[in-house]
Amino acid sequence: MKDWHSALIPSTASFRKAMEIIDSSALQAGLVVDDQRCLLGMLTDGTIRRAILDGVSMEENIKKIMFTDFKYASLDDTKEDILSIMKRDEIRHIPVLDEHGVIHGLKVMIDLLGAERKENIVVLMAGGLGTRLRPLTEKCPKPLLKVGEKPILETIMRSFIDHGFYRFYFSVNYCSEMIINYFGNGSKWGVKISYLEENMPLGTAGALSLLPQKPDLPFIVMNGDLLTKIDFEKLLKFHSKNKADGTICVRKHDYQIPYGVVRFNDVSLLGMDEKPVHTFFVNAGIYALSPESLDFIPKEEFFDMPSLFTILLENKKHAAVFPIREYWMDIGRKEDFVKAGTDFFELFNKPT
Repeated sequence: MKDWHSALIPSTASFRKAMEIIDSSALQAGLVVDDQRCLLGMLTDGTIRRAILDGVSMEENIKKIMFTDFKYASLDDTKEDILSIMKRDEIRHIPVLDEHGVIHGLKVMIDLLGAERKENIVVLMAGGLGTRLRPLTEKCPKPLLKVGEKPILETIMRSFIDHGFYRFYFSVNYCSEMIINYFGNGSKWGVKISYLEENMPLGTAGALSLLPQKPDLPFIVMNGDLLTKIDFEKLLKFHSKNKADGTICVRKHDYQIPYGVVRFNDVSLLGMDEKPVHTFFVNAGIYALSPESLDFIPKEEFFDMPSLFTILLENKKHAAVFPIREYWMDIGRKEDFVKAGTDFFELFNKPT
């Protein structure tokens, strides 16, 4: 069980500092307190994602973002009392306060119940050539390259297992026999692994046409060269709550123009911006899809995920965006591979 003290946020903190505290605590919630440790407000995953999409400044004081109508438990409440409140109000974090409003703990549903077993399937795309990582990938597929102590793909799978997922499909092509020999049927990890074997590259969406049957539930598709601490359960709940046919995870990306930008009208100078920073949301390579989305994927031809979302929009289907604020690393270049190896021991190196 994680130490709740690590989730305490001083009321003078900025939005940026609060996010750093929440990410380092791994509790996915923040507790805003005064000097006497009285609880003033809370931050949850949903609060933060909304603030990011709304463009709230990272330097904004956290008191303007936190919510104050939080539910709380008393020191005398039992585990059953707390779980009852959580289920009734559909919340996952409850602070424990004394009669003066001083915080004495934080109860988290996943710690009280353990990860719930999920029937949703997970499709991991592991068929790429990894050309940007050559010569490392000349004789080894990128998903089997070790980051820290384990292959990238194993670390990804273990993250899903920690959230209760156990039904996996691996899409394979390049050096597919090496991946199949390493993971087998998944029994080593207590899960079920099946393989979508591509005779030709089919793309991130085209490989889904190889699924033996249409899933009954929404499912997750993820590139097999990513490391992330995203909460996959929250992604699925967001997808379902928004009644989306497809949900694409996005990552905030800042790009600084290396020149002074001149603003003008006709021949009149209006002003100059020195090396301005533009913010974009980029595709993070993680998706939640409803079973009906598979009807738009052609069989046995290359078809990538952006094409699927374009077709969903053209057919008036609902496509949603889910901003990732947690750790995320696309291991596409050699420098990314080196950095991921350093990050592994801090973020992913759990006892097996």
